Amino acid sequence: MRKYELGTILLVDDDESLRRVLEFQLDEAGYRVIVAADGEEALLVLGTKEVDCVITDLRMPKVSGLELLEKVKASDKEIPVIVATAFGEVETAVSAMKLGAFDYINKPFNHDEILLTVERALSFTRTRNENLQLRELVEKEFRLDNVIGESDVMSRVMKTVERVSRSDVTVLITGESGTGKELIAKGIHFSGRRKEKPFIAVNCGSIPESLIEAELFGYKRGSFTGAASDTKGKFEAADGGTLFLDEIGLLPLSLQPKLLRVLQEREIVRLGENDARRVDVRIIAATNHDPEDMVREGTFREDLYFRLAVVPVELPPLRMRRKDIPLLVNHFFRRAKRKHGFENLKLKPEILNVLSAYSFPGNVRELENIIERMVVLSDEICLKKEDIPDYVREPANGFGGVRIELPPDGISFEDLEREIIAYALKLHNGNQSQAARYLNITRSALIYRMQKFGLDE
Repeated sequence: MRKYELGTILLVDDDESLRRVLEFQLDEAGYRVIVAADGEEALLVLGTKEVDCVITDLRMPKVSGLELLEKVKASDKEIPVIVATAFGEVETAVSAMKLGAFDYINKPFNHDEILLTVERALSFTRTRNENLQLRELVEKEFRLDNVIGESDVMSRVMKTVERVSRSDVTVLITGESGTGKELIAKGIHFSGRRKEKPFIAVNCGSIPESLIEAELFGYKRGSFTGAASDTKGKFEAADGGTLFLDEIGLLPLSLQPKLLRVLQEREIVRLGENDARRVDVRIIAATNHDPEDMVREGTFREDLYFRLAVVPVELPPLRMRRKDIPLLVNHFFRRAKRKHGFENLKLKPEILNVLSAYSFPGNVRELENIIERMVVLSDEICLKKEDIPDYVREPANGFGGVRIELPPDGISFEDLEREIIAYALKLHNGNQSQAARYLNITRSALIYRMQKFGLDE
């Protein structure tokens, strides 16, 4: 280990002999040590040198340890300060902790205790700085101005999204799977006033019905088998920030009144408790089902729907925004190259033409996966048309990217139409609105054809 690579410590104490002993111990452990005989001298050091940690005695002439602590925190609150206390100074040490001291150590010093406390202080600071850097990267990644799309339909969506990001209004995002609903939710959060607070995502369809209430609202110790301690739920974890409820259409009917209460009263009740707890949480929900269809079918409460859809945002499928496909291809291509270390890989323009003609039933997520697959399996020199998966590259017969094999001896057009409609309904679990969007026809036109072919039953 290279000497002094662990950090720089400012040691402040008016006891010269004690100061020398502690300086030697810290130096031997690998720290660079700067000494000061009192608080006044320490302030001069802090004005000219960078330090990673301060260890200071409390009782000193001119400037006391508490005064030094206050001045350090006022100038740079990130520097951890450890105070040294003599016997009987516990109350003063507690005051120091209230003023922002990281910890205190008792005199006479224990060698191992000092080194452990300094190590914890520096480790805490490093972790906090890393978390801040990570948050900055996340905020940069999910800013709304990073959302890619120049098509008219996407431009209209983004105008709405940018407006709602400046408020705390509840938003319901709808759209097919893979259209980027969570990305938009994060963009709203990280572009708004709550961006410094948590963004908590919950997939309502991935949690068993028996556990989802405890997951959302928390629980009291002993409220059910396995509840070993009082536990916060997602609402409390997101306090001050945003709770993203993905697949809200799969929330059990029995739990929907409790979510409605949270939206109305801004308070939750943990499982096993009677007292309500206030929460300050912005709700953004999302679903790939048509919420109005769910209301008509009785699987979703109408009052909850209206509470969630204060501002509805419908994300268009990728086939309805083909102008954006080349932009997305280039974006995902650059990202995949960086991720897999293929910085010199090129992309032939012919690829954009092929991908722009494909229907992308999996939407933006499918496009991203296709590009990453092509990069990983490439020759690391250039992506060519032949690198595109067969089912994308040869959809064929000029049917707008849809793969249809026509028999040479002819086909019944009505049979073909019936099969296409049946397939669309099956693909979207019988949801008429989504099937109509998939077929690019109106819902009433779909219902007419369903009745015509006996598919409405």
